[in-house]
Amino acid sequence: MLAVPEIRVQHAPFDFATECAGFAAGRTDLGAVVTFCGIVRQDGAGQLQQMEIEHYPGMTERALQAIADEASARWALGACLVIHRYGVLTPGERIMMVATGAAHRADAFAAADFLMDYLKSRAPFWKRETTQHSTGWVAAKASDEAALQRW
Repeated sequence: MLAVPEIRVQHAPFDFATECAGFAAGRTDLGAVVTFCGIVRQDGAGQLQQMEIEHYPGMTERALQAIADEASARWALGACLVIHRYGVLTPGERIMMVATGAAHRADAFAAADFLMDYLKSRAPFWKRETTQHSTGWVAAKASDEAALQRW
């Protein structure tokens, strides 16, 4: 059975442990669950004060739904969840999570990896970092784009 992915774009924090516990509760068709949680990390100099994430409501959810639907079809997922936050976040806060469930681990791992690569480089979010000395938009990294090439 193919998953109907659940997509949530939200301002409010989420509890990773609660989301993980509920993700596959009562499911006997899933033999593997893979989860990933992205956290706002401090920059190398320890000067990041905040990251502000912006998006276009409606457009963002449609884009995430489309890529999650693709992952669900490509890897025969039985369950799929993507949560991504927006607004002002500080170092240490949870920014996003991906959970995938499948009958076999290879599908769950591959789909989660695919979704994370997409979210990092192509999802329609814009990030602005504020440090002790400046504020600026976060530019795309060549390494993130390169990661997509394997898919």
